[in-house]
Amino acid sequence: MLTLISICLFIQPAFSQKQKSKDKKSTGNTGYEIKVKIRGLKDTICLLANYYGDKQYLRDTAKVDKEGLMVFEGDKKLPGGIYLVVLPDKRFFELIMDSTQIFYMETDTSRELQEKVIVNNSAENSVFYEYLKWVGQKQKEDEPLRKAYRKLTDKKDSSKTPVELTQVQKDSVTLLKKQLGAIEKEVHNFKTNFMKEKEGYFIAKVIKASSEPDVPEAPLLPNGRKDSTWSFNYYKSHYLANIDFSDGRILYTPIFHNKLKFYFSNLVIQIPDSIKKEADMIIEKASADKELFKYIVWYITNTYETSNIMGMDAVFVHMVEKYYITHRAYWVDSAVLAKITDRALTVKNALIGNLAPGLVMKNLSGKDVSLYSVNAKYTCLVFWDSDCGHCKKEIPILHEKYKELKALGLEVFAVNIEQKEEGWKKFIEEKGLTDWINVNDMYHRTNFRKLYDIYSTPVVYVLDKEKKILAKRIGVEQVADFIKRISEKEVGK
Repeated sequence: MLTLISICLFIQPAFSQKQKSKDKKSTGNTGYEIKVKIRGLKDTICLLANYYGDKQYLRDTAKVDKEGLMVFEGDKKLPGGIYLVVLPDKRFFELIMDSTQIFYMETDTSRELQEKVIVNNSAENSVFYEYLKWVGQKQKEDEPLRKAYRKLTDKKDSSKTPVELTQVQKDSVTLLKKQLGAIEKEVHNFKTNFMKEKEGYFIAKVIKASSEPDVPEAPLLPNGRKDSTWSFNYYKSHYLANIDFSDGRILYTPIFHNKLKFYFSNLVIQIPDSIKKEADMIIEKASADKELFKYIVWYITNTYETSNIMGMDAVFVHMVEKYYITHRAYWVDSAVLAKITDRALTVKNALIGNLAPGLVMKNLSGKDVSLYSVNAKYTCLVFWDSDCGHCKKEIPILHEKYKELKALGLEVFAVNIEQKEEGWKKFIEEKGLTDWINVNDMYHRTNFRKLYDIYSTPVVYVLDKEKKILAKRIGVEQVADFIKRISEKEVGK
């Protein structure tokens, strides 16, 4: 099965191809030349990497001379964003790549690698390190206080039972909370003022994008109570509001991917229609920047193509129909587009809520039996193989569930995909499966693999009386719980 993970190479060239020419030194506004000196380091190699989505990618390498000096250079400008200079011991310090890509940075190999960075000829990085050093100092002040607070509040005896604090300890906790709160407030105020004072610098955009929404107090309802959903809805509607979707540099930071993932995983209602609506809204915001548009379309399509949550393949189909088939996914060539389109059309055949594709197959007696002739409140459509080891274990389990669920109106339409009639009939006889509907398409009269996306076995679908798909690709152990649950819902109506 083709997944978009297997075609991620179509976004790779944007950030993994080294833009470096060994025999052509970059100068002027056409390329980059980043000189770095690390005191205490010599005769080795350092790496220049960049963030992209949720990963970091190698961009360049440079030899370190005996004085600790190295030069990263290339004849094409690098995409803007946050980059990393990585030392041989895997430690690193960050830098911002903006329109000015000829500058100098210096530090040493001490533990305070990032704190000792000196910047020349880059206003953006000077401001970046002004911010990093101030915040780093506050982290140093915060850490021992937080450690002392945890030590007091996590007190437990040998049986892991919480220990009652003495009054002195309680007073210490109160004081520590006050001190931590003061630092937190100081940091918050610093960030707020910094964003205002440094407006126009990329680091200000990054800080703003990473900030959490400040949620006001919920308003009162007519009955005098607070609206219990207002705070969540406010938080959700403002969660991505601080991201500039017209600036693709945010993609080259450790911020954007995590916020996008959290938004869709934790804030959007987990039903396909809601996800599709939110996806279209965010993609429209990103349409002003080609790289950001590409990443969001790729991420959402890939996430819901490979989702383990039942029914989310409807989002994948939506994405392909709206962005790939319409040629808005400009980075995909015709061959890959054809494969993605074919995959989406296959999945679309059997989406939850659709009527199941019709099947007419031969039963054990050689007579044609139509899926739509099954007169049952619920139909369990199972595709299996009498030569499949997993099926040999699962099908008898399903049969036991069937005997239990017949009273609730369940019938089983068991499609064997094995072409050998003898093995199929032998297994049915040995396991006593003759009391449900057994069919086989050994003469290839139907296209069931394409219609139901069958690439492994067993595969279980649950249909209602009209043969609308209620569930798909659930385990045989889940069939009973699912049938009982929907039966109870119908009784309660």
